[in-house]
Amino acid sequence: MPVAALVLRHASERPDRVAVSGPGGDLTYAALAEMVRGAARGLLGRGLGPGTSAAVSLADPADLLVTVLAADLAGVTPLLCDPGWDRDRRARVMRAVPADALLDTPPAPAGGPSTAAVTEAALPDHRPAPGDLTWACFSSGSTGRPRAVVRTRASWTASFPHVDELTGIGQDDVVLIPGPLVSSLYGFAAAHTLSAGATAVVPGRWPAGSPAPYLRRATAVHVVPHRLPAVLDALRETGGPLRTAVVGGASLPPETRDLAARAGVRVVSYYGATELSFVALDADGAGLRPFPGVEIDVREVPGQELGEVWVRSPWTAEGYLGDATGPLRRDGGWFTVGDLAEPYRPGEVLRLRGRGDGAIQTGGATVVPEDVEEVLRRVPGVGDVVVVGSPHAYLGAVVTAVVEGDASRAALESAARGELDVAQRPRRWYAVRSLPRTPAGKPARGLIAARLADGDARFPRLS
Repeated sequence: MPVAALVLRHASERPDRVAVSGPGGDLTYAALAEMVRGAARGLLGRGLGPGTSAAVSLADPADLLVTVLAADLAGVTPLLCDPGWDRDRRARVMRAVPADALLDTPPAPAGGPSTAAVTEAALPDHRPAPGDLTWACFSSGSTGRPRAVVRTRASWTASFPHVDELTGIGQDDVVLIPGPLVSSLYGFAAAHTLSAGATAVVPGRWPAGSPAPYLRRATAVHVVPHRLPAVLDALRETGGPLRTAVVGGASLPPETRDLAARAGVRVVSYYGATELSFVALDADGAGLRPFPGVEIDVREVPGQELGEVWVRSPWTAEGYLGDATGPLRRDGGWFTVGDLAEPYRPGEVLRLRGRGDGAIQTGGATVVPEDVEEVLRRVPGVGDVVVVGSPHAYLGAVVTAVVEGDASRAALESAARGELDVAQRPRRWYAVRSLPRTPAGKPARGLIAARLADGDARFPRLS
């Protein structure tokens, strides 16, 4: 069933339950249902309906949810854009991934019956199907080369019962979702929370200072690994009903899970990707095992001890919009994004070991080095540049740029701020006269990363 239809059902059964708590205050399910229904009629009035798409760029997370749910009712595919993009960047993205409309202000309601009279007859004339394309968002670090991932309704909603069972999240919960809903990680969290009839607390970003004010009522939280310690610190200071932390995006240190257990918080961590959704999860600290419905095959890579992770699953995305290419590859019914793991057999624990394509996992985001390099190469004075990940205790890795040429750090950072998302911007900068290269003349990415790890004096910091 569409998430929007579930919201209307909850509005009928529990109208006064808070559905969304955002920067502008609380919305009950009754109020949310009325706004969604009216906004859906507004979309239809603009000529948008089944088979159309709309780019959505809204800073307020409650407005974003209303718009996405309205699109769900109207049969429109929403393409979620980062509201922090400036006009030029957004225009570049829209040229690469065209949509039928841009929604950068909340769609105007078109009237309709009162909330008390929410019925199937009050909905737009659209017959939803599991295969409808109901969500599209940009993969992490994709603004250099716009890469929008689109998925069907069932690829998310059919997994909700499994998430219910594994996390214990239900209609009486208050779920803190402290990140941008344009991210698939946080967007899924919001969709699942509303489908369950629970309360979604959506500040839209990580809270400034401390998450403590939100923890006074949150019973569950969705976070990336490096944010969980701050949640536990705040919980220790203020107390609260938090009992479950759903952690996705990168590996979780065992000591953090132990800290959570001592605080009475159960941790459910998982591995996945924007293109793949859930792949494996660890519900008890014993290691990653396949998410329900997922088959895993770690295939040998010639000349390497590690293998490439392939999955067969009902939860995978349809692919990329437009003519974009990315790490997603297919082989019959099997899919991979190039992640590497130790040899694996069914029934064993999956032990991940990074990305084979050099992609950088940083704080729950996936940064494609080539996207960053493309921007930095345009800076005057840059002969060439290589971007790699450097180990980091909390983020997993940080983006590191090694620059050949005489460009200033100020010029490089200015370009990064102007054209790259926060996760893509290098945290560390090095300068070299000449990059090490392979016999074919390509930068020796692996050698460069190894020398940085060894503190090689031939790679001085760029000041």
